[in-house]
Amino acid sequence: MKQKNRNASESIWDASKRSEGEPERSGEASQIAISREGLPPVPDPEVPEKAHRRRFSAQYKLRILKKTEACEPGEVGALLRREGLYWSNLHTWRQQRENGTLKGLAPKKRGPKRPPANPLQPEMKKLERENRQLKRKLQRAEIMLDIQKKASELLGIPLATLEEEEDD
Repeated sequence: MKQKNRNASESIWDASKRSEGEPERSGEASQIAISREGLPPVPDPEVPEKAHRRRFSAQYKLRILKKTEACEPGEVGALLRREGLYWSNLHTWRQQRENGTLKGLAPKKRGPKRPPANPLQPEMKKLERENRQLKRKLQRAEIMLDIQKKASELLGIPLATLEEEEDD
């Protein structure tokens, strides 16, 4: 971008480069060329990707609060400008300090909170795994019983019923 601005200012007609027969323009171009020489280059207009939220540690907050208390009445604004802070920051930090929570001075984690872990979760997983294993064993046993029933029917061997077994 800076290169384009230099090229534009260099390509502007200058009185020394103009041929004798050409009429003089409004003078705007020569004024732009002259005014560009003493000025710093034009800043890059590209916007940064995303601004980052500033986080202040509890120690920093306490240090700034101590400095503001030590300041004379007119010096607080200068301190805030020097540190890049706002009056609302001081107000919030003072309220947090008055509540007596150093924890409140620490930056809070943003976003959704995780639910607390269930202390019975590991035992529950173990029981669920055992339950699945037992269900598979039961299913295999039922399949084997079905096979035995079909084999006894094919061979003509009568199977004892539950009633007959109870009588014995």
